[in-house]
Amino acid sequence: MSDPWTWHGGGLEAAKRRFGGADWIDLSTGINPHPWPGAATMAFDWQRLPDTQDLARLEAVAAGYFGVDARHVCAVPGTEIGLRLVGALIGGPAQHMAPGYRTHGAMIAGSAAVTWPDMGDRAGHLILANPNNPDGRALAAGAMQDLLERRSGWLLVDEAFADADPASSIAASAGDGRRLVVFRSFGKFFGLAGVRLGFVLAPQAIVAALRERLGAWPLSAAAIAIGTAAYADAGWIAAARQRLGEEAAALDAMLVRRGHRPVGACPLFRLIEVDDAHALFERLARCAILTRPFADQPRWLRLGLPADAVALERLDAALVDG
Repeated sequence: MSDPWTWHGGGLEAAKRRFGGADWIDLSTGINPHPWPGAATMAFDWQRLPDTQDLARLEAVAAGYFGVDARHVCAVPGTEIGLRLVGALIGGPAQHMAPGYRTHGAMIAGSAAVTWPDMGDRAGHLILANPNNPDGRALAAGAMQDLLERRSGWLLVDEAFADADPASSIAASAGDGRRLVVFRSFGKFFGLAGVRLGFVLAPQAIVAALRERLGAWPLSAAAIAIGTAAYADAGWIAAARQRLGEEAAALDAMLVRRGHRPVGACPLFRLIEVDDAHALFERLARCAILTRPFADQPRWLRLGLPADAVALERLDAALVDG
C-alpha cells in the first residue's frame, strides 16, 4: 500500500493518478464535509501585515469558546506545529498512546508507545488524543481529570476532534499550576483545514515560550479573521453538532446493514475492521471513493462522513458491489 494513503488522510490527487476516474468522494479525512460558510464571503487586504490586536481578539474569542482564560491561549498556524513546539519545550521522558496520531510519537524524542488501558509509567509525560484517532475512543472528562491528577509529568491532550461533542473536553482545566497542555484544531470541525489554524492551551510560561518561538505574524490575516468570526457563530456551531450526529447515525446504520461494526465516538469518522482492508480500500477507490487504510493495521479502514445522501448511497452501493 502506497504512503500517500497510509501516512495520513488526503492524497486525492495521487488517488486520481493511480485509479483514474472523476467525481471522487474523499472520505479519507476526519474533516466536516459542511464547512463554516462565512469564509466564502469574506475579503482580505493581502497587502497589509496581520494586526497584533486582531490576533489578540481571535485568542480572546477562542478562549471564550474553549472556556479558558485568554492568558492561557496561544494561536498557532496549525496544531501540527503546536504539538512539535511544545514537545521541544517540555522534553522527555514521555509516553504516547497507541494507536494514535503519528506526530504524538515524534513530538518528544524517545517517547515510548503505550496502549489503552495501560497508561505506563505515571512519572513521565503522557501524550494522547481525546477523542482518539483512528479508533474514535473518547474518555469522559472525569477520567481525563483523574489522569491529570495521578501523573507527576505533563499531560498533553490533543483535542482536535473535541468540538463535535465538547462534554469530554479538559480544555477548561488549562492554567497556571497545572501540568496540562491542550491542543485544539480549527479546521476539522469547521471544515476549513486549509486555513491552518490551531491553539495551544497551557500555563502562561508555556504560552510565552511559544510566542517567542513563533515570532511576529504567526498567522495570516485570513486565518485570524475567519477563526474569529467562526468561533463567535454560536448558531452555526450548535446546528453543526446536531447535523454531524444525525449524519454519523445514518452512516452507522448503513454500515451495520452491510455487515460491518462501526467503531468510534467522534461523528466525523468511523473505523471498520475487515479481513483485508487494503483490498477494500482499492475496491472503493475503483469506485472513486477514497478512504483511509493503515500500513500497520491491515484489517482497519477509516471512513470519513459522507457529505450528503447521494455520497452515502454511492458508498452503500460500492460496499454491496464487492
